[in-house]
Amino acid sequence: MASIEKKDNNIVVISLEASAEDFKAAMMKSYNKNKNRFQIPGFRKGKAPYKLVKQYYGEGVFYDDAIDFCVNPQYAEAIKEFDLKVVSRPELDIQEIGEDKGMKYTISVTVKPEVELGQYEGVEAEYRYIAPTDETVEAELKRVQDRSGRMVPVEGRAVEDGDTVTIDYEGFVDGVAFEGGKAEGHDLKIGSKSFIPGFEEQLIGHNIDEEFPITVTFPEEYHAEELKGKEATFQIKLHDIKVKELPELDDEFAKDVSEFDTIEEYKADILKSQTEQAEKVAKDSFENEVVKAVCENAKVDIPECMVETEISNMIDEQSYRMRAQGIELETYLKYMGQSMDEYRTGLKTMAETRVKSSLVLEACAKAMNIEATDEDIDEEAGKLAEQYGMKKEDLLERIKDNDSFLRESIVGRKTVDALAAKAVKVEPKEEPKAEEKADEKTEE
Repeated sequence: MASIEKKDNNIVVISLEASAEDFKAAMMKSYNKNKNRFQIPGFRKGKAPYKLVKQYYGEGVFYDDAIDFCVNPQYAEAIKEFDLKVVSRPELDIQEIGEDKGMKYTISVTVKPEVELGQYEGVEAEYRYIAPTDETVEAELKRVQDRSGRMVPVEGRAVEDGDTVTIDYEGFVDGVAFEGGKAEGHDLKIGSKSFIPGFEEQLIGHNIDEEFPITVTFPEEYHAEELKGKEATFQIKLHDIKVKELPELDDEFAKDVSEFDTIEEYKADILKSQTEQAEKVAKDSFENEVVKAVCENAKVDIPECMVETEISNMIDEQSYRMRAQGIELETYLKYMGQSMDEYRTGLKTMAETRVKSSLVLEACAKAMNIEATDEDIDEEAGKLAEQYGMKKEDLLERIKDNDSFLRESIVGRKTVDALAAKAVKVEPKEEPKAEEKADEKTEE
């Protein structure tokens, strides 16, 4: 028989009991599992009888596994019986134990909190749509034009702003070369501000094959401690000067970079793509604002363990992304001078927001009777199968006994869609002008 007691902070205490008969059977099961570990004089290993092993070692030698054999099925049955949504590791507390008296114990768990929904249908949210313009189309054309340009050598003149130069350089501080301060055949675009302040500007006016020194001062916030604020001299050899030659923005250009025959058709396609992207950005932003408003109207006491679990999930996600780029998160944090504990602390607010959003959306789905139908599952499986290069039938076979992750994803998306469909779009608030912000600060 099991009973539960609800405590504060979403903690539930489950009281359970194993009879003497059941516990003795668990002890025997533990003996059979571990008998090859016991060595008793006069018996080959694994051949000593249960009673003799118990007498020689004490019955406590069987407790660890016997407890598991009793607790695991009883705990699972209690979770099912009381329909508990557990979000923490169970904590076991044994009050009584023994072969002749069985076992009395409690298990404490944190359960998913109840959400008190406020207004969730018809909330107001800002809708911000920024339409593309002739300027944004021209900017995209310029970007493609620049990407399609080719570098051509320059002769008969000195370096000018905007040129790309090829140089050798070596840096010295107090006459001593420093680590990382030397390179050969390095391409540098003048005006890119990719080097120490003052470095690029001092290349202007010099000619091919010229060798010369320049002097710069490292910034106080420079990443290398030994170079912060130090004056350095670089010996330079200038090899080449190049400029980027851009193609004409005409019909031939359109044919080269797109599927269209004229520049006007290409511009129209850019406008179409930008419009679709702007609409998507506006839609996503509006949905985020709707969810934010619904969450602000709801009340929920979020267990700390759920926040910690979400933080761990976020760290795992970031580690996976960075590892895919060949970087370890721990190495990156060390480079940034940040500990993992500090990094976790910095994620807490975002984790709390994600947990609350998930809980509130789940409550909204329940309130609006939103479910994932078999048709939804079939359609989503088709998309996933295509994404991973699988047959839909194979994917459905794999997840037929455990498609909860798919259902939760579908229900979450349908819930957001339903909330957004009933929300009221309002004009975005005007950002205060710089002088107004200054006035506000003065008043404070």
